[in-house]
Amino acid sequence: MIVLYMIGAFVLGSIPFGLIVAKVKGIDIRKSGSGNIGATNVLRSVGKLAAVFTLAGDMSKGVLAIIIARHLSLGETAVGLIGIFAILGHDFSLFSRFKGGKGVATSLGVLLVYSPVIGILTAAIWIIALSIWKYSSLSAIIAFCFLPLNVYWFDYAQNKLVYGLIIMLLIVYKHRGNIERLINGTEAGVRKK
Repeated sequence: MIVLYMIGAFVLGSIPFGLIVAKVKGIDIRKSGSGNIGATNVLRSVGKLAAVFTLAGDMSKGVLAIIIARHLSLGETAVGLIGIFAILGHDFSLFSRFKGGKGVATSLGVLLVYSPVIGILTAAIWIIALSIWKYSSLSAIIAFCFLPLNVYWFDYAQNKLVYGLIIMLLIVYKHRGNIERLINGTEAGVRKK
């Protein structure tokens, strides 16, 4: 039964809100800006309101996955696994030829319900880093690299630590192109349209 829930979470995570929101405005987000379907590229390519809808939609996938899993009275280990599959769905969307977003918003959505203290800490680090360096990618990498440490310090459980490590690795993997551009000095900062 848990396998069915994992598949369901993957499908839920696969809903490409950025692609849908941009299409309403007549823009194929995959062919605009960085080509990413996440909120940052939507902000650059479509505008602030579209980015807000994208961010809310992507976060809601993580939130709903955890709420539904808890409603089904699954154990905390299974609940966390469901969250991971929602993130994987976003990262490798079924509806976008397995090319999804970077997973930041969906991961935050998962964390805010699965471990609220850790979710708030991660969001706070992201906001602080963004205010200092003005790079969404760098801010996400910094925030999520702190994730396993924050879990260890503030909400330790072995399964949560493992999931924290998995989420961190997914974020770093999905940002590997950004890391290269940051090193080369060619990464685009956050710009409002």
